[in-house]
Amino acid sequence: QEQLVESGGGLVQAGGSLRLSCAASGHTFSNYVMGWFRQAPGKEREFVAATTRSGGNTYYTDSVKGRFTFSRDNAKNTVYLQMNSLKPEDTAVYYCAARTYESAWYLTRDVPRKYDYWGQGTQVTVSS
Repeated sequence: QEQLVESGGGLVQAGGSLRLSCAASGHTFSNYVMGWFRQAPGKEREFVAATTRSGGNTYYTDSVKGRFTFSRDNAKNTVYLQMNSLKPEDTAVYYCAARTYESAWYLTRDVPRKYDYWGQGTQVTVSS
């Protein structure tokens, strides 16, 4: 059982940066694939990024490539999402999520129902 708690959201101007953190409380954090999703008002939850158990491979949705960096520190049971060059369209509630590893997990990395645990979300608002 993993409990996930996000932090680091806030209000920032376009072009600015934020770093989100997600701390896990379970004892098997390094066994989980981790992901970030976001949900804007009136829209479905959208995949942002996911990383392997070691953090060695990371996948991003096209709209954030080159601007966002997903990293994990297994010693601290924490993942991070560094967000640079933020745009108004990045405004959303950001959620971290964990899923049990399975082979070819990356084929469904963008499917929310494949993730077992979710944080409560943190609001990111980018003003123009």
